[in-house]
Amino acid sequence: MSDDHLLPTGKDDVPKPAVEDATVMHEETSPSDSKDTPMSLMDHLAELRTRLVRCCIAVIVGFLACWVVVEPLYNALVDPLLAVLPAGSHAQYTTLPEGFFTRMYIAFIAGVFLTSPILFYQIWAFISPGLYEEEKRGIVPLAFTSAIFFAGGGAFCYLIVFPYAFAFFVSFATESIVVMPKISDYLDFVLKLILAFGLVFEMPLFAFFLSRMGIVTAKRMRSWRRYAILFIFIAAAILTPPDVVSQLLMACPMIILYEVSILVAAAAGKKNSQHNASPSNDKASESIP
Repeated sequence: MSDDHLLPTGKDDVPKPAVEDATVMHEETSPSDSKDTPMSLMDHLAELRTRLVRCCIAVIVGFLACWVVVEPLYNALVDPLLAVLPAGSHAQYTTLPEGFFTRMYIAFIAGVFLTSPILFYQIWAFISPGLYEEEKRGIVPLAFTSAIFFAGGGAFCYLIVFPYAFAFFVSFATESIVVMPKISDYLDFVLKLILAFGLVFEMPLFAFFLSRMGIVTAKRMRSWRRYAILFIFIAAAILTPPDVVSQLLMACPMIILYEVSILVAAAAGKKNSQHNASPSNDKASESIP
């Protein structure tokens, strides 16, 4: 019997070359391999644009929500001033649209505080490619922690700093010189001071991330302590009213927060060295949505 029927007779029976198999294997494995590919500069810029757009949308939504309750917010911000004004003094507007624009400014700042968890989430998520995989899982709690510290700084300013600072300024009024502050200037000063205290209270969290990325260390922060204290008092003198009480009320918490930041940097640096010693804990280059 002839063996011709055992030979390939058609195109479908011809074995495929090994090149095609390699191409198929490359196509199957490329999606998973792309996760480990470092992000380029254009990828980072595109992600930064996306984060900024999300932040702007969140602030706009927060502004609209706070505009509904802007009158109670306005009264709460003006009350510390009215409480210390002597008899015969009052706050005033000097232009017709001043009352409207000051309320818009209040609603905007209140919207920033209201949406601060979302804003901080976008900030930390943008930094996430430089973090370890287990650290990325803590981004959401960290965002809420950042918002709590931010709101805590603003509350400390409103409850502790304002009564002493305003009472100090009003004490210079006399019978012949009456205090009549311009409301827009007052609210501009108050809101900037609240934002400054809120950002200052974020110091330990920023120390954590900077130490995790190897930019600062606890040892380096200890060596910078004397210069940091000098810078803190300079910043407090710039950000607060020109009196010793207000300056100390801002400088003392900043010094305490700096010491806490040293402890946080020491703990984060120790954990970072443990990760570097373990080859299995590589940093992931994926970004968080």
